[in-house]
Amino acid sequence: MTFRDVVAAYVGLTKPRVIELLLLTTVPVMFFAARGIPSLGLVVATVIGGTLSAGSASALNCVYDRDIDEQMRRTRRRALPRHVVSPTSALVFGLALGVLSTVILALWVNPLSAVLAVVANAFYVLVYTMVLKRRTTQNIVWGGLAGCFPALIGWTAVTGELAWTPVVLFLVVFFWTPPHTWALALRYREDYANVSVPMLPVVAPAREVGRQIVVYSWVMVATSLLLWPVAGTGPVYPVAAAVLGAAFIVEAYRMWGRAKTSESLSVIAPMRLFHSSNLYLSLLFVAVALDPLLTR
Repeated sequence: MTFRDVVAAYVGLTKPRVIELLLLTTVPVMFFAARGIPSLGLVVATVIGGTLSAGSASALNCVYDRDIDEQMRRTRRRALPRHVVSPTSALVFGLALGVLSTVILALWVNPLSAVLAVVANAFYVLVYTMVLKRRTTQNIVWGGLAGCFPALIGWTAVTGELAWTPVVLFLVVFFWTPPHTWALALRYREDYANVSVPMLPVVAPAREVGRQIVVYSWVMVATSLLLWPVAGTGPVYPVAAAVLGAAFIVEAYRMWGRAKTSESLSVIAPMRLFHSSNLYLSLLFVAVALDPLLTR
């Protein structure tokens, strides 16, 4: 095995695609908090610290879940199931990233942002991974709280304090997580069933999954519109939130309609909603960043 293979394996432990999504909800909030363009140095420090913190949580998750990752199609190519990295090495790597991220955020951003990153990391590993994931269908509903913290971290990085504005964005991500994750879990429900992880699509028929996705989608969109009066945004954000929200709800209803007629994944096509959810969150937070720039 080459040095490049080993490096790629360690990078894979951090789940880079998850990090991309987390950073997408951090940087735009910094623009919004600054009501313009924040300091480049502050953005860089926050991004590096946030990346290392998220990578730490992911690596520690991989260590704990290595037994089921080895049995699931979606995860069996990860470094630990392939025995490219040992569990001990992955554990040390994850803990080191966590310590480094905390130091960077505390020294070059602020202590509050560092504390929030530590809380998010601990919640993901100790609460979601070790307690909720294998015990309840509500695993990703409450476990998803960890993925909401980047909105708070982005805000506190600029302002040094919490406020209602980032809390609204925190809740948007919270209500977005179930539709996003259940669509993916529906696609891989056999994998989760084989390893006894009680994701909702494993224990409930597809039509019920679709119904709950629709409910959460409505709440998510309603919450996203709250940012307008709470933060006093310009017209760019509420228009974008309304258009994007309407499109997402239509897609959620379409999937629910397909799920009412069949349990076949080829008919339900859950990945359409999954990809739509990524696009929705990306564009919504782009609107968060652009609003103060276009309404100054």
